[in-house]
Amino acid sequence: MSLRKLRQGRREVRRETPTPRGLVRVNVDALAPNNSYGVPRFVERGYYEDVPFTCSSCDSKEIWRAAQQKWWYEVGKGHVYSGAKLCRTCRRREQARRAGARRIHLEGIARKRAHDT
Repeated sequence: MSLRKLRQGRREVRRETPTPRGLVRVNVDALAPNNSYGVPRFVERGYYEDVPFTCSSCDSKEIWRAAQQKWWYEVGKGHVYSGAKLCRTCRRREQARRAGARRIHLEGIARKRAHDT
């Protein structure tokens, strides 16, 4: 039996079994392609579950919710072996810092172009 048929059979079995309460079912077809020989744990399980993590910036204890994971992996096409690193507050702060740096950079380019002409 080919690996493709085996995986397809596993998916069909997962669809028939009910998802445990509070967990979110994985849509394997919506995941971004990856070149790994392995399969992530959430794909093997067939559902996402809440994952605790510690923010790398402020060291606060957080939980990466199953619905957030589904969005990251299936809609945002995030790498299947990536995980949450920053809490929401630190992530917003980092986004604002990057936006400010981008704005300053673009203003500098505009000044340089205006000066050169």
